[in-house]
Amino acid sequence: MIHFKLITPERVVLEKDADSITLPTQTGEITVLSHHLPLISNLVAGEIRLKTGNEEEVFAVSNGVIEVKPDNQLVVLADTAEFGHEVDLERAEQAREKAQKLMQESYKDEKVFADAAASLEKHLARLKVARKHKSRKRANIET
Repeated sequence: MIHFKLITPERVVLEKDADSITLPTQTGEITVLSHHLPLISNLVAGEIRLKTGNEEEVFAVSNGVIEVKPDNQLVVLADTAEFGHEVDLERAEQAREKAQKLMQESYKDEKVFADAAASLEKHLARLKVARKHKSRKRANIET
């Protein structure tokens, strides 16, 4: 088991034990299991998947830092983190559209373009997690 802690500037989003945690990093997606080597890495916007037994929880996160500690602890410091049920699909879709439009309009301004691209990644992750949550909820109702 790994003790997992997900923290944003506003709150401790989640703290619990898990069998595995899959995270998006600058060098690609990694999965942390018990007895993982110590590691510090940059977190990028995407999806965190936390597995415990047969259950899986997903979160949308934006940029931050992860630290795998030698005593089976994983700490994630993220700018933002949301459960699927917390994401307002309509607002996330509007934010995605706004970021795409800004990227198209600002291709000559590198900083504005980079900020818009980061915003787009964040909102795409939010939409993915929210849609997963919605489809799982629908599947649970049907069974």
